[in-house]
Amino acid sequence: MSLQKTPPTRVFVELVPWADRGRENNLISGGVTQPGLHHPVSSTQAQTATREVHVSGTSEVSAGPDRAQVAVRVSSTKEVAAEAKKSVCRRLDYITQSLQQQGVQAENITVTKDFRRVENAYHMEGEVCITFTEFGKMQNICNFLVEKLDSSVVISPPQFYHTPGSVENLRRQACLVAVENAWRKAQEVCNLVGQTLGKPLLIKEEETKEWEGQIDDHQSSRLSSSLTVQQKIKSATIHAASKVFLTFEVKGKEKKKKHL
Repeated sequence: MSLQKTPPTRVFVELVPWADRGRENNLISGGVTQPGLHHPVSSTQAQTATREVHVSGTSEVSAGPDRAQVAVRVSSTKEVAAEAKKSVCRRLDYITQSLQQQGVQAENITVTKDFRRVENAYHMEGEVCITFTEFGKMQNICNFLVEKLDSSVVISPPQFYHTPGSVENLRRQACLVAVENAWRKAQEVCNLVGQTLGKPLLIKEEETKEWEGQIDDHQSSRLSSSLTVQQKIKSATIHAASKVFLTFEVKGKEKKKKHL
């Protein structure tokens, strides 16, 4: 899913006093009010009415995955139960010790064992699941295990993902950047017409979108297991977009007092 291009933003600026707040709902393209809906402005209203600038802002931010998980599986089938257990446990111990020596914390290592009978033999499977936050270290460790362990050990391709906190931070960042873009736009408009931007009167997030990164059609036609690590990271990257609407008070330029 790809984000549709946002049409050019229209900026509505009203630099004359508002006789009726309901006029805001009657604005049509170009900031012109519909015929018959404009009310005369009295001198009293002109002094008390608030002048406003209305702007919208958009943003698009992205973040790559912050976690990866790799599973290392070992198995053994023996006629004697103790031998099957010994074969698997010996390799599991070697794997966990190697991981800890490489700097992987114990809380990021999960070991599971499954023991069952298969016909006239005993079969045991063991799995070590490792969670990584440093992808360079992950590649080095996987290469080390491939080199040191025999072909009966299966190392799964890394699965990249986002923690819930990182996704929420991305949503928040998209909104804040959109608000900042709208504020800068309003400030530039006021400077252009010789006015001063006042306090915000309304801040509204109108639209949000999220989607995962996609690789091109040629790459996506290949099996996921054949993708490179960088391609997998790109595919797991999350994008977030936000559109906001802001209303600011507009003030006249302050006149400098003359000193006698």
